[in-house]
Amino acid sequence: MTRQSFLKGSFILMAAGLLTRVLGMINGMVLARVIGDEGVGLFMMAYPAMLLVVTLTELGLPIAISKLVAEADTFGDKRKIKLILALSLTIVGFVSVTLTILMLIAIPFIAKFLYADSRVIYPLLAITPVIPIVAVASVIRGYFQGIRNMKPYAYSGIVEQVVRISLVFTLSSMLMPRGVAFAAAGAMIAGAAGECASLFYMIHQFRKEAQMKIKGGRKMLKGSRLTLRRLLNIGLPTMGSRLIGSLGNFLEPMIVSHGLMVAGYSIKASAQLYGQLTGYAMTLLLLPTFITHALHVSLVPAVSEAYARKNYGMIHYRLNQALRIAMILGGLSILVTTCFAAPLMQIIYESPESASFLYIMAPFFLIYYFQAPMHAVLQALDLAKPAMYNTLIGAVVKTIALFLLTSQPQIGINGVALAICMNVVLVTLLHASVMFKAIGFSLVIRDYVRTGAVMLIAAFFARFLIDHTFLGIALIPRTILLITILASTYLLLAIVFGMITKEQLRSLPLIGKWFEQVKF
Repeated sequence: MTRQSFLKGSFILMAAGLLTRVLGMINGMVLARVIGDEGVGLFMMAYPAMLLVVTLTELGLPIAISKLVAEADTFGDKRKIKLILALSLTIVGFVSVTLTILMLIAIPFIAKFLYADSRVIYPLLAITPVIPIVAVASVIRGYFQGIRNMKPYAYSGIVEQVVRISLVFTLSSMLMPRGVAFAAAGAMIAGAAGECASLFYMIHQFRKEAQMKIKGGRKMLKGSRLTLRRLLNIGLPTMGSRLIGSLGNFLEPMIVSHGLMVAGYSIKASAQLYGQLTGYAMTLLLLPTFITHALHVSLVPAVSEAYARKNYGMIHYRLNQALRIAMILGGLSILVTTCFAAPLMQIIYESPESASFLYIMAPFFLIYYFQAPMHAVLQALDLAKPAMYNTLIGAVVKTIALFLLTSQPQIGINGVALAICMNVVLVTLLHASVMFKAIGFSLVIRDYVRTGAVMLIAAFFARFLIDHTFLGIALIPRTILLITILASTYLLLAIVFGMITKEQLRSLPLIGKWFEQVKF
């Protein structure tokens, strides 16, 4: 059975996540060109509903499965692992069937009464095939996370994006003559097909590596009450955190569309502006979350094991590792996003005006990249409930701010950006407060000082590059060349300042082998 260390598992997930995000950006480029700003706006209005459905379907079980499987695997208890998987499949199977039926009944009413633009009904209906697929996939994903084999989970995301991109152009183009709402629904259907392909891949890997059959029945489920209680005690607060975030995102387009109408915007203009912010600007700002997600996935079993052994020193060490990685790579993303906002928006989405959102939001998102590692540690320390309350407080503040700000004509759509930033700062600070109180964690201040120095030097260098170099080259090759130079310089500075360590370099899937051979 394949098993990776914390850093190696994290870097495998990061590498796959980076490729997945690049493929996702290609998908966004295709969507922007096929269905336009209005279609992207309709798609993004329905997308939070899909996240909400996924959250309800999973019930927070991937994290609970990961934690419990990791504990059982430590003692080689295969029967316990089978019991965990059998119970989880039973739970999500029942929930997914129920939720699918409820969605089909409720969607017409939701689209008519909760959205300002009723055309969103078509992409909403296209969500329903995802529900049972996500249900089964969440259980298998939790199993692989628990045994610290990140490769099947990592590769399944690539499979999903490849299938999605292969179908999104065809389906959206075929349905575009029937209207932009049908084209947006086609994009949703392509996503469902990608999820299905991803599930088939994970099932194949599970049968190949797990070498176990999961059967229900009274014999298998005998004595399962304690395991069920532990699954739900861990899973439900985790789901609560995600549900609050998903519910907030679900309500966001409704609040924004009504707020912008109060401010004097038309329905069409509201959809276009919301599409630019959430479909374009947020996509770039959330690009580094593949890094923080990888750290989150790897931290839960690693910290759970250390916590079971009462090894608080190891918990501090792992968390500082994760925060350092998030800070370095997130800082690079913020630099690139801020310094090259307009050309990136022009090249990727043909929407240079969307760069204004990046200038407002980018500085705050460096803080956002700390959230996932902190949340992972709270979950591993059985502090999922306080984390859920923090998320609730942030969601309430964000929801109130959304309408108050967007309904002001002088603020308008920028109010969405400001409300999101308020949520980011508040939730991160609340997570940090709970964590500091629980384990007496203290930040390594010199790491943040060094990173600040690296970012400052790189920012001045970026300004010099933009103003004085390769001025005669076309936009696309020039932007790619300048970003490559800036990224290389930034990473070199990080090594010089001691922010990227030898241990981290050795853990890189490909570079680590070369690193050992040359004895760097």
